[in-house]
Amino acid sequence: MSGVFRSIAHRLSGDERALPDEGRLPGFDRATAWINSEPLAPADLRGRVVLVDFWTYTCVNWLRTLPYLRAWHAKYAAAGLTVVGVHTPEFGFEGDLGNVTEHARRLGVEFPIVVDTGYGVWGDFANHYWPAVYLADAEGRIRFHHFGEGEYAMTEMAIQQLLVDAGATEVDLGLVAPETTGLEVAADWATLRSPETYLGYGQSSGFVSENSSLYDRAHVYTGSDRLPQNSWDLTGDWTLTRHASVLNEAGGRIAFAFHARDVNLVMAPSAARPAIPFRVYLDGQPVDTAQGSDVDGAGRGVLDSPNTYQLVRQHGAIADRVFEIEFLERGAEGYCFTFG
Repeated sequence: MSGVFRSIAHRLSGDERALPDEGRLPGFDRATAWINSEPLAPADLRGRVVLVDFWTYTCVNWLRTLPYLRAWHAKYAAAGLTVVGVHTPEFGFEGDLGNVTEHARRLGVEFPIVVDTGYGVWGDFANHYWPAVYLADAEGRIRFHHFGEGEYAMTEMAIQQLLVDAGATEVDLGLVAPETTGLEVAADWATLRSPETYLGYGQSSGFVSENSSLYDRAHVYTGSDRLPQNSWDLTGDWTLTRHASVLNEAGGRIAFAFHARDVNLVMAPSAARPAIPFRVYLDGQPVDTAQGSDVDGAGRGVLDSPNTYQLVRQHGAIADRVFEIEFLERGAEGYCFTFG
């Protein structure tokens, strides 16, 4: 689950009902692979404070926490903190080791990464969320956990306390304040009124042209003249699959009636179409100065890897708007809208 809630946190003396058995840090022996490190066993981590972070690289909620994870790794590693990122995929392409490795490099993730394609580590932690942080003391006891975004000061103070308890000296008790850009900028919670919305029938909601008899079949959708807020529709030749809406012919569009500062879309090109140009519109016009980090001022962009694309970032007052994306070649796969 991602994008459904903002934050749930438990302090050092907090509730242990959401913790793994006995409240102890599980091992990582069910990892599929490791990146940035040789496999780490509990014995390798003994005496160190360990922050375990569950993530998947397209999750915008996790992306907005990443600046703090990078900063904590840089600031506290020498004092005895080990950050371990557990990458458990939400979408099929996120289970590809090459994709995870490449996106970890692009995102500047330098701490050890457990690749958890089989959900084994996820299960050992009894975890249910992206992002999720579990903080263990030097004896391997989980002392703090936090689900979702935010509460960065609380989390960092918990790190500091456990480092001091473990005998670290000269721990800087100031708090990090990382600079953020693009998808890593915190959501504008005051104006955010649109939910994470999936575009495959397995989890979809708000699809105006929903018709279960058309699942997994090519169909030419005519689109809707008017969309209720937080609904979406297709125009053109698409196949609605369990996990995504897949475009069969050039010129297809996805429209969404939203209320938020940012519009992001998880999407991927088909193997046969490695680079698919697209255009983005707001209320039928090019986005102009409201473009996201993955489009230009004319609303043009290229879908060239499976990823989260920031398509709109508005400035000034936020109102009800209609977003559209048009793909100029076939082969685009749309998975999930998120907003910020």
